[in-house]
Amino acid sequence: MKKLIAVITLALMPLAGMASSGGTHLEKANIDLNNEAAIQRGAKMFVNYCMGCHSNKYVRYKLFTNVGLSEDDIKDNLMLGDGKIGDLMKIAMPEDDAAKWFGAPAPDLTLIARIRHGGADWIYSYLKGFYADPTRPMGVNNTVFPNVGMPHVLWQLQGVQQPVYKYEVQHDGHAVESFDAEPEAAAYAKEHGETYRVERVVEALEMTEAGTLTPAEYDQVARDLATYLAYVSEPVKLERQRMGVWVILFLVVFSVIAYMMKKEWWKDIH
Repeated sequence: MKKLIAVITLALMPLAGMASSGGTHLEKANIDLNNEAAIQRGAKMFVNYCMGCHSNKYVRYKLFTNVGLSEDDIKDNLMLGDGKIGDLMKIAMPEDDAAKWFGAPAPDLTLIARIRHGGADWIYSYLKGFYADPTRPMGVNNTVFPNVGMPHVLWQLQGVQQPVYKYEVQHDGHAVESFDAEPEAAAYAKEHGETYRVERVVEALEMTEAGTLTPAEYDQVARDLATYLAYVSEPVKLERQRMGVWVILFLVVFSVIAYMMKKEWWKDIH
């Protein structure tokens, strides 16, 4: 019994880690996978702004005939070169070049909505979380993915955001006090001992240079991209959920029939 409990505990540890990872607050994307127009808009944005570096190499262009696009629509709007409708959404950039330019190869994003804790909410918050940081090679940082090596490819649409910092005094990995000015935080930490340290964190983002879109319009772009990436990560999700309802109903009815049959078979013995 102890061995069984140990095995179950070890199996659940990665799940617990995923649930507790990423203490960053994520904004709700509130995506709707039934919204085919949002998936179409997100696909077009992905092809035009993201696919220079990131692939969807487990997806074929033909998939989008399932969300209201004809083959001609796909060829005209999503396929930027010569190819066939059944081709995978790969990119031409060599991984070695990407590693040289960005520090690491740009990852394939087919399953990003399933890999990242928070899914579509993580993607939505990430796309809204870029801010100017001259200390970074690309000149930007991100509240959701600190020290990310990716440039903010949508900055002309969103604009430029500047961070508003606060200074937290941390002890044993927990914030015990927060200050607006670094000297005050440093004085507090010094007063309480060497185990207290000051950590600069981004409290808010302020728009200092407007983009071509209003904040509401950019929010919609981020939501459309999150919807698209959630869709390609599991195109059969809605069908699976619909089928799951019928499976559960079948099991409930079958359980009732099986129980009644069991009572009938055993009534003479009991």
